[in-house]
Amino acid sequence: MKKFFIHIPAIALCTTFTLVSCNSSKNVNTNLPIDISERPADEESQKYDQAQLDRIKASIESEVSGEKCTDASEWTFAPMGVKSCGGPQLYIAYPKKIENSILPRINEYTDKVRVFNEKYNIMSDCMVIMPPTSLKCVNGKVRLITADNNSQ
Repeated sequence: MKKFFIHIPAIALCTTFTLVSCNSSKNVNTNLPIDISERPADEESQKYDQAQLDRIKASIESEVSGEKCTDASEWTFAPMGVKSCGGPQLYIAYPKKIENSILPRINEYTDKVRVFNEKYNIMSDCMVIMPPTSLKCVNGKVRLITADNNSQ
């Protein structure tokens, strides 16, 4: 009978620990997202800023690629982006009819790339990108023609 009375406090103690540990797991911080993909974006990170630049560039390229090229004289080009050493990252062709809407976006992208390069001390290859000498329509798509006759 004495053994029975010794086991009762041990059982009561184990039961108490179990109830307390189950209760404490309910007090999890509910402000945190369950899925890591839902966590707030770190708007001060290089990765976040690069994603914003990529989004702007893709939007510009998407708008231009939706235009059909039938006459190269109706198209023009502009430098886009900026290397940390200076000079453009690339040249982009666009139809003259959308110049008033697309050129400010190209300039905005270029300005944001400049700020990004300075903010994160980005280094580039410093290779000079020569402007195209002309434009050509090939199968409904515009091609930038360079001095060495390679299309971009």
